[in-house]
Parts: sequence; C-alpha cells; structure tokens
Amino acid sequence: MSSDAPTTNLSHHFLIAMPGLNDELFGRSVVYLCEHTPRGALGLIINKPTGITVGDLFEKVDLPLNRPELARQPVFQGGPLQTERGFVLHEAMGDAQPVGEDVTPPAVAQAMRQGMVSEQEESTEPDSAEPAAAEPPRPTAYASTLRMPDGLEMTTSRDVLEALSSGAGPRKVLVTLGYSSWGEGQLESEISENSWLTVPADLALIFDTPVEQRYEKAMALLGLQPWMLSPGAGHA
Repeated sequence: MSSDAPTTNLSHHFLIAMPGLNDELFGRSVVYLCEHTPRGALGLIINKPTGITVGDLFEKVDLPLNRPELARQPVFQGGPLQTERGFVLHEAMGDAQPVGEDVTPPAVAQAMRQGMVSEQEESTEPDSAEPAAAEPPRPTAYASTLRMPDGLEMTTSRDVLEALSSGAGPRKVLVTLGYSSWGEGQLESEISENSWLTVPADLALIFDTPVEQRYEKAMALLGLQPWMLSPGAGHA
C-alpha cells in the first residue's frame, strides 16, 4: 500500500469477530472502537460479561450506588489490557457539567496504551497529527475522558463513579474492566486477514440490546447471520 493511500477511520464502529476467530476472549465478540488513528486503535468489548454486576463493583470500590437501575447491569470484559481498571462508556456530559480543561482524545488514548493514565491524571498534550477541529472542543465533565464524535464519552477517572454513586451522572452507561488496543497497522492487518467485520456502531445495541443477542444483532446490521460465514458454509 502506498504511503499516501487514504486511511479508513473506524472510530465509532463495531468490530465483529468472524465465526472462525478462535480466541477465548475475542471469539464471538463485538468491540466498540472508541478511537482509530494511524497510530493504532482502542476499543471496548461490549458483549462479554465478567460475572460481576455494577452493584458488585461499587461495593468493591467502597461507594454506595444510588442508581438502582444500574445495580444489576453486568460489568463487561473490555479487553485484555489493564483488567483491574474500570472504563465507563457513557452519554456525553460535557455540556451539562463543564469541569476542568478539555482532554484531547488522541492524547488520552495514547496514554492509556502506554499505561500512563491514573485516576488523578489528565493528559492535555495536543496532537499535532490530528486535523484542526471545526469548532472549539467542549469541556468534559470528568477528569480523564475520551470523547467520540457520536455523542459518547469513555471515562477512566473515579469521578464518574462518584457521580453515579450520588444518583447523578450519565443516564446510559456501560462499564468494563480492561480495554482492547491495537498498535500501528495491527487492526488493519487483522481485518485484511478476515478476523473482523466492521460496521458503524448502533447506540441501541450498546445500551439497550440484551447481552446474549448483541453478536447476532451486530451481524444483522450488515444483513448477515453467523451461520452464513461459518467455515463449513457453502458458497455460491
């Protein structure tokens, strides 16, 4: 591929594991890609429950949960990296609660990939490789937040848990332990090897679809069913 070939930006897309992908964690997974740049990609698996609930998680971090509708919601395995750390995918809160300075999304993602973002740290380093924004970025509500252009945010700082604990915070949330990451060119290589299908993300699938239906529903966004792509399926 020539160096000047256009790069497809798969931010706010689903990665859907092909039926032939034999991996304990990524097999039959649906990954929401929070960020995809020439440097790599970062995402969260949205259909692999850990076996603990959001209520259990709040007990572990010694916070009450005054959002009873979230208590029985599963906590997901977001990926194989930093599995002891929580990641909260949620509706944007920047307009409602402007707190602190804006966090440049690529800088936060790069820091996460390097394991540098702590609950009390915020990266504000500009990324000269990114094109200038059409309008000034809105402030984020929480200390360490990666903003997606679709109206979602992914927060890693404890303040989002404290907001939920108080009965406030975003209305729709998905909580994971750990995240998934691909280095430069790695995801593109896996897609070319037919490990993944891609499709624009559907917010209803993230927040409203029963967990056990998410893989099939994600396939359906492409007009497919898993059996059509199974290794033993016939071809016309």
